[in-house]
Amino acid sequence: MAHVTLILGGARSGKSARALILAANPPHIFIATAEALDDEMADRIRLHQAERGADWGLAEAPLDLAKAIRANAAEGATLLIDCLTLWLSNLMHHEREVQIETEALLAALAQAPGRVVLVSNEIGMGLSPMNALGREFRDAQGRLNQQVATAADRVEFVAAGLPLVLKGGA
Repeated sequence: MAHVTLILGGARSGKSARALILAANPPHIFIATAEALDDEMADRIRLHQAERGADWGLAEAPLDLAKAIRANAAEGATLLIDCLTLWLSNLMHHEREVQIETEALLAALAQAPGRVVLVSNEIGMGLSPMNALGREFRDAQGRLNQQVATAADRVEFVAAGLPLVLKGGA
């Protein structure tokens, strides 16, 4: 398996399920970027926890993703980060410097022992958002995905549950 793998896809495309397959062998740690700010998100988080099973470690990193990678990466272990889209949304909501945080993420990925699987949404394939904030987010997500894809050893795009290898061979 590649050192760093990026899994891209649309909403409900099967990208998280694909990431779980790639990170199936313990030891593995799930790094969650979501926060349960309402009942619907709490339900989604519970569903993801049930899909993972009890043998997964957990670290929560809604903002400080690079720090969580440095704290949890270990030789022979796999980190599964789900997802960069929520992380970016959190950064923008808290008015953090996205490019500085992205550079810290990339440095942490480059230095991490073991394997890292990252999940991110591909949101630039649909209609253009109707407001400036939506367009700013779409553009920032596209830039983030490009930078992580460049740093990754393997990139897959998932549609209808089927992975397509974009980088890193078969």
